[in-house]
Amino acid sequence: MYARLNQLSRHLSRPLLNYTHPSTAKVQRPAIGGIMSSSGAEERSKRMIHTAGCIIIGDEVLGGKTVDTNSAHFAKYCFLLGMNLKRIEVIGDDEAEIGEAARRMSENYDFVVTSGGIGPTHDDITYESIAKAFKLPLKLHQEALQRMKALSKPHPSQKNFSWDVPSPALEAKLRMVRLPMDESRDDKSQALFVDENLWVPISVINGNVHILPGIPRLFTQLLDGLKPLLVPRLENPEGKGVYRILFSTPMAESEVAGYLTKLAAEVEPKGVKVGSYPRWGRSRNSVTLVGKDKEYMESIVPQIEKGVDGIRVEREEDADESEDEDKGS
Repeated sequence: MYARLNQLSRHLSRPLLNYTHPSTAKVQRPAIGGIMSSSGAEERSKRMIHTAGCIIIGDEVLGGKTVDTNSAHFAKYCFLLGMNLKRIEVIGDDEAEIGEAARRMSENYDFVVTSGGIGPTHDDITYESIAKAFKLPLKLHQEALQRMKALSKPHPSQKNFSWDVPSPALEAKLRMVRLPMDESRDDKSQALFVDENLWVPISVINGNVHILPGIPRLFTQLLDGLKPLLVPRLENPEGKGVYRILFSTPMAESEVAGYLTKLAAEVEPKGVKVGSYPRWGRSRNSVTLVGKDKEYMESIVPQIEKGVDGIRVEREEDADESEDEDKGS
């Protein structure tokens, strides 16, 4: 076996939970007074992006109430842009764990996103947790507030709601536009509005931690809007560069394991990875090549087809369809 991978949220917020793995976490390099410096944040916001990390936040994901789809979407997003996604963590609505994960990933990876916990209720604590972790104040972001007023409508149950009259409902809405802000840096680089149809900003902390909603539609829409800002910082300015070639084989994984082990060692110097995936309930399994050297990968396709007694396919199901047709004829 060489690899395996595979959220919903609610009103502008939350997902998930998991714990730190001390064996893999890097030792953080403390900034002055334990606070990340603004110069360091500026450097992080401009550096080339090679690695990425994802933090899914919300008790409801850990409790099984909400299914996390955002991390899977982010994994595909990174793959298509040529970013090496190194880590996905799921953690609960816990201030200390959110803050620790955000600081650690900010230190370890070039591009970090969080998903969830920025809604209007008491358990939406992502902004305040990350603000505390980076020793930043929460400030009412005026542009976000004005956009919220212009683009959102009160719920039908809020018939008497007014933006000008203090109320619990107003306070709940304001909670969603109080953002962690580094007063030594430009505001515009810390709150990105990437979609003219959404009032929700992407809050950027320490130059590389991007706070997104947990609602899948908003999460994907904001990531799509962020892409033009990321492309110039990618190794390939076109935002491409990682390729996947898929093979379908009728052979059992144990039967091709020896060949794949040798193949993996052969292609590793070229930065290519080999994957093997069983498909339960089907008569065929899948083998993949993933890498950036497209010309080299294409050159060894015939060799691999022969080695696994299989064929190259665009989708795993393609060979199944031809097989089903043969059975019916």
